[in-house]
Amino acid sequence: MSDDTPPPITEPTTTPHKRRVRYKGKHPARYADKYKEHAPERYAETVAKVIASGKTPAGMHVPIMVGEIMEALAPQPGERAVDCTLGYGGHARDLLKAVQPNGTLLGLDQDPLEIEKTETRLRACGYPEPTLIVRRMNFAGLSRVLTELEWSDGADVILADLGVSSMQIDNPTRGFSFKHDGPLDMRMNPQRGVPASELLRKWSAEKLATILEENADEPRAKLIAERLAGTVIKGTQALANTVRSYLPRSMAEDDAMDTVRRVFQALRIEVNEEFNALDAWLRALPNCLRPSGRVAVLTFHSGEDRRVKKAFLAAEREGVFSRTNHEVIRASAEERRTNTRSTSAKLRWAVKA
Repeated sequence: MSDDTPPPITEPTTTPHKRRVRYKGKHPARYADKYKEHAPERYAETVAKVIASGKTPAGMHVPIMVGEIMEALAPQPGERAVDCTLGYGGHARDLLKAVQPNGTLLGLDQDPLEIEKTETRLRACGYPEPTLIVRRMNFAGLSRVLTELEWSDGADVILADLGVSSMQIDNPTRGFSFKHDGPLDMRMNPQRGVPASELLRKWSAEKLATILEENADEPRAKLIAERLAGTVIKGTQALANTVRSYLPRSMAEDDAMDTVRRVFQALRIEVNEEFNALDAWLRALPNCLRPSGRVAVLTFHSGEDRRVKKAFLAAEREGVFSRTNHEVIRASAEERRTNTRSTSAKLRWAVKA
């Protein structure tokens, strides 16, 4: 080849443009295709319509008993507040606003998939950056976080909204619900622990019966455990269908569905060791509160409420708490109508002496 021969022409190596998957109609079957569920804040009109119908929009969480909680906690400007279960940030937003100016909100949550979204959402409210501290941690580790922050005398206000969030329930890939099929996982922190499907395969009938009785008050615990323990079930709908196949054919549909829900509840509590975490948190709680500090706990089933009630009354008798509500607070009839997920909620509060 001579020196004046032009070099060969080569095609440029560029990455081909990849189009976003189209939104498949008004109601796509796959959760992954439902852009509105993944970013509900971008679809205010749709969200407003869903809330007005008394439902919680998928992908977000409507906070429960906000007014009652704020009245019980009475957060003041300049105080330290803690939301032990940050979730979607609905309660946290009101607490953060109430402690301004010069107050601080500490938010805890163990879910790595939701906590970053919620922190972004809260910081968008425009408060000074130091007023919001977010830590990815189970609320059982509250005392350790307070020590790290040098809040050695505790916080003025502490809130714990127990149970599972709407975002977790609505996303079938998390495995908390049988509304849509998904892997039988149920871990609030998918990076830790063992999924429900694996535990179900390992548990004996005796252990599973105990779990169903203690975690969900299931009257057919022994029957279900004998059939279910040691089985290999990978999906949420497969589990629901299997449980229903064990129930009498004459059983009313609503009763059968309640049984399935109790089985899912019992497994979720055990997978995440929720009662162990709650017991540890309640033991440490008095030392996490400043004198005259206030705490409020929102529970969603009898096992949680019994633990909170017992701990609060014992602390009141011992003079650790100056007062607590002896009658549980429930959501108003109007809230139960507009947010059906508030129906089972129970609120208890206490004030440190």
